[in-house]
Amino acid sequence: MNEKVWLVVQYPLKSAKGSKRDEWLREKVTEYLNLFLADAELGYVDGFDMGKNMADPAKYVFNLFCVVTDEARGIPLVKRVLKDHRLDYTRITIATMPFDGGETYTLKYAAKKGVTDFSL
Repeated sequence: MNEKVWLVVQYPLKSAKGSKRDEWLREKVTEYLNLFLADAELGYVDGFDMGKNMADPAKYVFNLFCVVTDEARGIPLVKRVLKDHRLDYTRITIATMPFDGGETYTLKYAAKKGVTDFSL
C-alpha cells in the first residue's frame, strides 16, 4: 500500500535559533535527502522549522518535513542517508503522518533508547 505520508526528521537544539553548526546541518540534510529521495522516486523535502518543542517549551528542536510516497521504503532510506553521510544520525527521531487528513505524527524511529512519543 503506497500512500503519501508526511515524514519528519527531528533533531534536538540547544537554543531556539540553533548554532552555525545546526544551520550547516539543516542545509546538508535538506540537500542529501532531496537528492536521494528524488533518485529513489520516493519524494522530496518540503520545508523545515526551528524553535520550541510543542510538548516541552523548555526544549528546542529542528524539524525537517518530507513528503514520501512509500513509508516502508522511505524511512530506511532516510536513516541510511543520514548515517552514511554522518549527519548526526545518533540524535534523530523520525515520525510520520498521513498526507491527507492526518492530525498527529506517529513515532517510527528514535536513535536514543527509551523514547516512546513524538511531538513537534
